[in-house]
Amino acid sequence: MTTGAPGHFGIYVHIPFCLRRCDYCAFATWDDRSSLLPAYVGGLVSEIAAAAAALPGVTSVFFGGGTPSLLAPEQLRSVLRLLPLEPAAEVSVECNPDTVDAERLAGYHDAGVTRISLGAQSLCDHVLVALGRTHGVDGVVRAAAAVAAEGFDSWNLDLIYGAVGESLDDWRTTLGCALDLHPPHVSAYGLTVEPGTPLADDPDRFPDDDDQADKYELAERLLSVAGLESYEISNWARPGHQCRHNHCYWSQGNYRGFGCAAHSHVDGRRWWNVRTPERYLSLLDAGESVVAAGERLDPTQRRAERLQLALRTSGGVPASALDTEGLDGLVERRRDRVVLTTSGRLLANEVATRLR
Repeated sequence: MTTGAPGHFGIYVHIPFCLRRCDYCAFATWDDRSSLLPAYVGGLVSEIAAAAAALPGVTSVFFGGGTPSLLAPEQLRSVLRLLPLEPAAEVSVECNPDTVDAERLAGYHDAGVTRISLGAQSLCDHVLVALGRTHGVDGVVRAAAAVAAEGFDSWNLDLIYGAVGESLDDWRTTLGCALDLHPPHVSAYGLTVEPGTPLADDPDRFPDDDDQADKYELAERLLSVAGLESYEISNWARPGHQCRHNHCYWSQGNYRGFGCAAHSHVDGRRWWNVRTPERYLSLLDAGESVVAAGERLDPTQRRAERLQLALRTSGGVPASALDTEGLDGLVERRRDRVVLTTSGRLLANEVATRLR
């Protein structure tokens, strides 16, 4: 197996179980099947063991979901021990505040986890209720303190803005309280309406575009003043704390996904596993492939996708790749590259139509 980005290869492990599914979530997750978790971990071990010999050195691993922090440390360790990790590999785990404590975090650290991504979403209790989260602000503060105390190499606080009932002052409070927790990395995403979710069935709860734009600009101001630099539209980090695994995606790098609904990409070929954990386990038990489908991108498609991804990052795109006429205030020239301004990030999809 070769790698498109020399020296970098990522692994994504999907954990599809939650205590409660959020109203806005369209991911392949379920809140009524946690009893499958032990068998599912066994399935991951089987799938990874069959592929391990062909894997190059792994530079980043990301356990996503769902709620990966439902995994006991030994379950997580049983997966990690099968991967050919490079000595300085980044190993990230998404955690919900109400599913981690000091003991679990210490177990993760001991198993090889280097980075925690804590799904706070808000630091206003009424906004957390509107988002359908199971934790309160106190739970976020407790979990963040435990993560910091355990001494992980890095950690991220994940936020969402635009929920019904969230004022601009509420968002300002969330950002201020988040910064008081001193995270070296913050992700802030505008709430989106995904088809098939309870949120999509309730137009009265849809986010407002202008409100979200105001909140994004506030996030950029407050986070940058606090020393966190924007390196992708929705991500800010202190120097040395950017998420290596996300860079693999944004640079069109190569990665393997394991678990139900997990996606893989190697040198322009993409494929993905069957969606449900029951189907995934059934196929593994039968000794059959868990791959549902795939596609191969031609060189033109790969170039277009690579530019679209790069445009979202602080590195931008080559100046020759973007028609900047009429984009005053949305992009700026930095030597031989063009990057989005704060206003341009709000209109990134529109700017991307000018790529050439």
